[in-house]
Amino acid sequence: MEKQFVVGVDVGGQTTKLGVVDARGIVLAQTVIRSDVFGSDAAAFITALADAIKNIIREAGKEGQIRGIGVGAPNGNHYTGSIEFAPNLAWAANTAVPLSSMLQEKTGIPVSVTNDANAAAVGEMTYGIARGMKNFIMITLGTGVGSGIIINGELVYGHDGFAGELGHVTAIRHNGRVCGCGKQGCLEAYCSAIGVAKTARDWLEMSSVDSVLRNVDNITSKDVYDAAKVGDSLAKRVLEYTGDLLGRTFADFVAFSAPEAIVLFGGLARAKEFLYEPIMKSMNDNLLQIWKGKVKILFSELKASDAAILGASSLAWEL
Repeated sequence: MEKQFVVGVDVGGQTTKLGVVDARGIVLAQTVIRSDVFGSDAAAFITALADAIKNIIREAGKEGQIRGIGVGAPNGNHYTGSIEFAPNLAWAANTAVPLSSMLQEKTGIPVSVTNDANAAAVGEMTYGIARGMKNFIMITLGTGVGSGIIINGELVYGHDGFAGELGHVTAIRHNGRVCGCGKQGCLEAYCSAIGVAKTARDWLEMSSVDSVLRNVDNITSKDVYDAAKVGDSLAKRVLEYTGDLLGRTFADFVAFSAPEAIVLFGGLARAKEFLYEPIMKSMNDNLLQIWKGKVKILFSELKASDAAILGASSLAWEL
């Protein structure tokens, strides 16, 4: 029987989403397991994941028809099939876990592993708004800032499998914030969901401007977006500042790979009505003349509930 289905697995710091996907990009069945209840026991997590994969295949009625399993994970290394020193995964924080070989042994199905943002890029190229594009950059705006770089239709991995950490280029050169990675001034420290919330808190402390955010405890990026939607001037300025930083930094990315488009995905990308104009203006203001007006800023149209699974599953079609 021809194997026309794959499994996509998106490993996150708290939960892992997985599902069975057909060749049209339809998720036939999906489920979620916890990622954060296994302590340092990687083998226990992989056993739980293998059991969940077998159950979801059975639920979809596709036993014996699965071509492969694609896994997107923090610090996932496509070359080695390992998750390596991922700080948000207790069972992989201080070691390299050979997830591909361990999961294949437990399921009997070939496994491909990559970084989660790389998986998102391949997912957009296979199923999403970048379908048919051969040169684009995927930027994931979530808890962090991730990226996947497609050049000539192929994902860029670099010599060690970790190419594409554009969230950790230096956006602020002097007196920048300390990023979670330990560096100062990273793009992620400003333009992630956490970074946007920090900007809002900092600006509230430094001014007496009236804002609905003053009534919010533990401000999140969603709070900033919600405030901007009701016309809050400080929230709108925070998002404009974020878009300006993104656009300025995107101009550097364009100089590197001359993409047709930069595609934005993730929770923060939902604020596109406040981000798009400042991104475009700042990017074009900082581009060489040869690229001005040529690079599109696009926002993923994949269903949020399916996107992570689809991105990971797209890896498995090559197995």
